[in-house]
Amino acid sequence: MSKHHPLLLCWLAALLPLVTTHLSYGVSLWEGVIPGCVPYWADCVSISRTGRHGTAYWLFKALMLPASVLLLVFWLQSRSWLIGQGLAPSRWMLPLALLATLALMTYTLTLGHGSGHFPVVRRAGVAGFIFCTYLVQVSVGAALYQSGHWRRSGSQVLALSTLILAIALLTLVLDVAMGEAYERWEDAFEWWLFLLLNGQLFVILLIRREGERVRSI
Repeated sequence: MSKHHPLLLCWLAALLPLVTTHLSYGVSLWEGVIPGCVPYWADCVSISRTGRHGTAYWLFKALMLPASVLLLVFWLQSRSWLIGQGLAPSRWMLPLALLATLALMTYTLTLGHGSGHFPVVRRAGVAGFIFCTYLVQVSVGAALYQSGHWRRSGSQVLALSTLILAIALLTLVLDVAMGEAYERWEDAFEWWLFLLLNGQLFVILLIRREGERVRSI
């Protein structure tokens, strides 16, 4: 059990953000705070709106704050695993991981406060989390790609990171091209970006698990 405990903790780090956002959506929907809709499609609600009012306000904070810390643990352990494989992750990986955690915590703590500078700080927090997490994931992919043995795995991580970047850039283009019409789709893109960023954690975990399986044979 102790041998697999670190990896189990990483699985929890990957699952908790997804559970938090979707559980908050369900609670807000049940309490009538948000309309019934599909968050991954047009004309629905943002992730932020699911955790602004009612029970979900406290639920979102109670789960997302520890999730932020677990994500930092995830990257710390991933870096240690890469080094254990003889790979050399970027020296910026841990500072970026720490910034991503702080940004997510800032976003979480300011969620539900709409006065003063809170909305600006909240938007900066979510943007910082997405940007820094993307760079950390690229660092992992690049470290894997440097090795002939892990090159295929590195390609998978970098391919998903490229998709995430492409979608993020697409949102900027659509915002300019569509104007107000883009508002119908803005929230859906936010859900998809978060899902893909989180999905990358599962990709990395599967790579690590495969590495542990091969080593144990």
